[in-house]
Amino acid sequence: MSKTDGAFVQAETGLHEVVRLEDVTKVYVMGTNEVHALAGVNLAIHQGSFWAIMGSSGSGKSTMLNLLGCLDRPTSGRYYLEGHDVSRLSDDELSEFRLKHLGFIFQSFNLIAQLTVRENIELPLFYLGWDPEDSKQRAAELAEMVGLGERLNHRPSELSGGQQQRVAIARALANDPSILLADEPTGNLDSVTSEQIMDLLGQLHDQGKTIIMVTHEPDIATYAPNCVHMRDGLIDRITENGRTLEGVR
Repeated sequence: MSKTDGAFVQAETGLHEVVRLEDVTKVYVMGTNEVHALAGVNLAIHQGSFWAIMGSSGSGKSTMLNLLGCLDRPTSGRYYLEGHDVSRLSDDELSEFRLKHLGFIFQSFNLIAQLTVRENIELPLFYLGWDPEDSKQRAAELAEMVGLGERLNHRPSELSGGQQQRVAIARALANDPSILLADEPTGNLDSVTSEQIMDLLGQLHDQGKTIIMVTHEPDIATYAPNCVHMRDGLIDRITENGRTLEGVR
């Protein structure tokens, strides 16, 4: 769903919104200068959809992902996540909400070198206060799901780049997040491994997971049925289930 000509357009009926941005701006003050990273963005994303966010450097795509991931907050406008106005939460409330509702996949994997595969996957569950035995079982199930069931006691240095990203995906899924956020998830991988990782994300989407991915690679973006194209802090166009809306603001 997107906003054009002053109204939200709904293409996916029967599913509830997990994300809604209303006239969101983000301004960074750098010395005496103001940088308008987002200049009034409107967007709604429904449960179970798969979106790519694209744009050139400085277009606002990374800022958009940071806001969606509750890593930053808008200068103005509203951000509703699962119906909650998270743009008005305190830093502590925002951290708690992020831990419970979001999962992150990073370009550089962000695994802890001293921990095993199992321990890396368990990290979000530790902070959520899970029982250790339940946490171990959950980590084992997720490792098996991403094809690393026999690598639970290995450390990241003993894994290939693709395997490390699979661990990162399993960790992102540990808390059963409402949204899976991926920041250039194939940026450090070769083309064959990139295809394998995207196939895995596609399987998660088929299972009903909501995924939002930032990428600068058009061939990677094609894995997502929906795409937001950013330009100068605004949504330049949206492709949603084969329909393109030009000049969306």
